[in-house]
Amino acid sequence: MTRQSISFTDPNSEWLRTKVEVEGVYRSNSELVNELAAIRQALQEGERSGISAKSADDIMAEVLARRSQG
Repeated sequence: MTRQSISFTDPNSEWLRTKVEVEGVYRSNSELVNELAAIRQALQEGERSGISAKSADDIMAEVLARRSQG
């Protein structure tokens, strides 16, 4: 794994710190940033796929099913 350094604005740095150190939602800044990148990729794929005929409930059920498998 490659190690890199990146800079964040003060508000973003504080948000990261809160999620990792205060709330304990993530184990590290890297884990949080990787999840944000995955979310961004999923959003971009969704935009490219066009309009869905599925209902919001159908989509949520699929997301929850995938999440429980992973």
